[in-house]
Amino acid sequence: MSFLRQLGDTGLEVSALGLGSVKFGRNTGVKYPSTFKIPDDDAVLAILSQARELGINFIDTAPAYGNSEERIGALLNKRQDWIISTKVGEEFIDGESYFDFSAKHTQLSIERSLQRLNTDYLDMVLIHSDGQDEKILLESDCVEALKKSKDAGLIRAIGMSTKTIAGGILATDLLDIVMLTYNLEQQDQEVVDSARQKNKGILVKKGLMSGHVNKEGEDLVRESMNLIFSQPAISSMIVGTINPEHLAHNVKLAKGFLQADF
Repeated sequence: MSFLRQLGDTGLEVSALGLGSVKFGRNTGVKYPSTFKIPDDDAVLAILSQARELGINFIDTAPAYGNSEERIGALLNKRQDWIISTKVGEEFIDGESYFDFSAKHTQLSIERSLQRLNTDYLDMVLIHSDGQDEKILLESDCVEALKKSKDAGLIRAIGMSTKTIAGGILATDLLDIVMLTYNLEQQDQEVVDSARQKNKGILVKKGLMSGHVNKEGEDLVRESMNLIFSQPAISSMIVGTINPEHLAHNVKLAKGFLQADF
């Protein structure tokens, strides 16, 4: 099984491990097991270069991740070599999150992300849910605004970072991609099954439980990856790290589970 995997029927091919970028721009209001300093430009550039050398081509960001988008836009080399995912809906200002799923804000967010990421297209844009997945999908103008931007060629695929089973299943009906929680404590299996049946892209968040598994030792990291990569419909597991050793080790483990010859 290859380290690069098809993302449903989107036409995108993503690495089995994606690089999460929360820690590039935000260290408050996060759920990691220990505090950390936001890395400087040299450290971020080193992580990006290392990730690419290890075969990672997929990076996940969001407006709610502080200045993560701006830093990626300034430091990412060879934009064409990367699949970039960002989000709409959540803003993080002065230590607080607020949400806006209106068409106006969705369009503003897309245009701002294009500028910040220094690109003329976004590979993926996901709705950053506030927990009311179904209400957002059915009652807001967010989905329609995303579809218009996709039709205009600004976005290649649209999806949702979901927080509920029902919302995840609905997202597989309406969108191209679903990002869901899948780890040793919580497996949104019904959403995985629904997406697989419809050939929709599946991305995993919190696969290592926001770093808590790393704290418990390598056996649980191995167990987590075995759980996730035993699901062939899952295209990529996003791991947010600024630690070069963790990144290299996680890629080595993932490639081992995928039983590929690299």
